[in-house]
Amino acid sequence: MTDVVDSDELLRRMQRARAYARREERTWRARSDELGPADPAGARDAVVRTLAYETVIRVLDEFLTPGAHDEED
Repeated sequence: MTDVVDSDELLRRMQRARAYARREERTWRARSDELGPADPAGARDAVVRTLAYETVIRVLDEFLTPGAHDEED
C-alpha cells in the first residue's frame, strides 16, 4: 500500500532519516575506534559502515539544504 504524503511530511521524514544516520555514523565510528588493532576485521567493517552512513548524510543534506555544500571536483 502506498501512502500519499505532503511536502511537509516528506521533509520531516527526511530530517528524521538524517538524524538517524548521524547517530549511526557516530556509533560505528566509535566502534571502529574501540576495535582498532584488537579486531582488524571488525574495525574494517565498522569503517565501511561509517562511510556508508556518511554518504547517506551527505545525500540527505543536499536534499534538505540544496546548494549549501561545496561541489567536489
